[in-house]
Amino acid sequence: MSANSNSRETDPFRARLASGKPLLCDGAMGTMFYARGVFINRCYDELNLSEPQLVRDLHEEYLAAGAEVIETNTFGANSVRLKRFDLQSKVAQINTAGVHLARAAADLYREKHAHQALVAGSIGPLGAPAGSLNPDAMQAVYAEQAAALASAGVDLFLIETATSLAEALAAVHAAHASAPNVPVVAMITVTDSGSMADGTTPEQAVAALQDAGVVIVGCNCSDGPNLVLQTLERMRGSTTLPLAAMPNAGVPNCVDGRSIYLSSPEYLGSFARKAARLGALLVGGCCGTTPAHIKAMRSSLRAIQAQAEGLQATSTAPTAPPVEPAPLGQRSRLGARIASGEFVAMVEIVPPRGIDCSKELAGARLLRDMGVHAINVPDSPRASARMSAGSLCVQLERECGGEHGVETVLHFTCRDRNLLGIQSDLLGAASLGLRNVLCLTGDPPKMGSYPDATAVFDVDAVGLTRIARDLNHGLDLGGQPIGQSTGFVLACAANPGVPDLDAEVRRFAAKVEAGAEFAITQPVFDLHQLEDFLRRIESFRIPVVAGIWPLTSVKNALFMRNDLKVHMPDEIIDRMGRCTTPEASREEGVRIAQEMLAVVRDSVQGVQVSAPFGRYELAAKVMANVLSPPNTQEAQLAEHV
Repeated sequence: MSANSNSRETDPFRARLASGKPLLCDGAMGTMFYARGVFINRCYDELNLSEPQLVRDLHEEYLAAGAEVIETNTFGANSVRLKRFDLQSKVAQINTAGVHLARAAADLYREKHAHQALVAGSIGPLGAPAGSLNPDAMQAVYAEQAAALASAGVDLFLIETATSLAEALAAVHAAHASAPNVPVVAMITVTDSGSMADGTTPEQAVAALQDAGVVIVGCNCSDGPNLVLQTLERMRGSTTLPLAAMPNAGVPNCVDGRSIYLSSPEYLGSFARKAARLGALLVGGCCGTTPAHIKAMRSSLRAIQAQAEGLQATSTAPTAPPVEPAPLGQRSRLGARIASGEFVAMVEIVPPRGIDCSKELAGARLLRDMGVHAINVPDSPRASARMSAGSLCVQLERECGGEHGVETVLHFTCRDRNLLGIQSDLLGAASLGLRNVLCLTGDPPKMGSYPDATAVFDVDAVGLTRIARDLNHGLDLGGQPIGQSTGFVLACAANPGVPDLDAEVRRFAAKVEAGAEFAITQPVFDLHQLEDFLRRIESFRIPVVAGIWPLTSVKNALFMRNDLKVHMPDEIIDRMGRCTTPEASREEGVRIAQEMLAVVRDSVQGVQVSAPFGRYELAAKVMANVLSPPNTQEAQLAEHV
């Protein structure tokens, strides 16, 4: 393909953009070369000539992971950068080879999968000292590279990691001059200050690049996904052009002498969803990203597309008017307690790793006899492989429920189910009589013992809450009637101890708007954080149940602080550290939890106490002062129902 074969009416890139569906680009090449033993003192662009099979193999890996656009291995293939390796005379040869290798991989992929992948000509910064080249000189350098890329047949130019506006504009002008009909995408990179290295703001860059004729403007690299999203938000307010977003995998950390990028594939998958919702039509990865990251991003973008197509398919279909669910107090005994303002007591029982749940049933009987109102059942916490939460809930209610028994709160996550599975399992739960549901996003598989397991995450906790709310109104995913209300009492999670409380408050507000009727917090050890959170949500507050965890040892406390990133005050660490025996440690943990419960009781509507390592008696001890015999509970409750 030559540059002249492209036209504004027929080029495949513009045709794909016209569909409005995000295109997924590939990830880092340099990171992958380094992982395969190619040291950083090599010229990675020259590998197009000396190691062509390696380059092609990486292209094919990204295509297999789901990339729809692959970049040529030519990021630094301009004469200024190549001069460092005495390769400045091979600009045309290296760029041409880069296009041919990417095209060969794309053609093979099309033969196997009947799906076209596009080839983007990668053009990176010159790497010359600031001010050493005037605009004409910069444009001349870029023109040599752009001409070679266009002649070899790229579908688009991808100008990336621009640190100065002058260089970015020089590259855009050179690309247009070399091949007027090849579309140009330009992406800047920003520093922690939020601006380019030369001081240009994203708003200024957008205006100049749009005037220069690019078809997409965006941000890549920078200090990870969060900064790229912030930049996209600023760009969105200054242009109607589609956006491009390709972050690196976060700031690298030095681990055993190596630079390691710590942003997980799941985190990049979440980023892809957020970028697409901001209007990004070209999404991919930069430094530190791998085919695993691209695969996770592909899953996220497919989920967004599926939801959009589903909404479009049903938007013109007739829908039944929603039914009105029963009042909260009539849907479950827990709902009645919450509706009446009664203080509720819950304990968490984790499903077993096998099929024998006799220990869990015995614990539930103990808690029932102590007067606990509800048992929370997590859905494979920390991505562990366990009995399904729904199965344990049914067995607990069958064995320990009844008129004076306990109810369960089913933890329901988005990790393992697509949209169809979510609706199917929720309908099944309602049919089995499970009425209390805690809507959660779920821990990613990377946290668990099976890190290669595939996560779904078609929606997050907010989307899940909306789905359950609609089922409560008798409507399925497409707004079609299901006959009657599922009658769920819907709960959401909250975490008062996160570093970014502003973001947590915004997310909590979204959950309330989506239909959450009460909230359960993560374990809280700093009561000032809980008080601050409650104050911040006062204008849209729903009943809040505080999570409390009775520590069992100083090791347990340190694990929660260091591994789980739970805010653990030094005072608590010191108290647990002064214990000299396991029994003393457990007793001190119970005392700390009782003290916290005493303080928060008047400001929340209930407490959820965890049972560490299956020690249900510890949870019961924590709540001894707030529990009453079951017969007394029911007599009190009858007055409100």
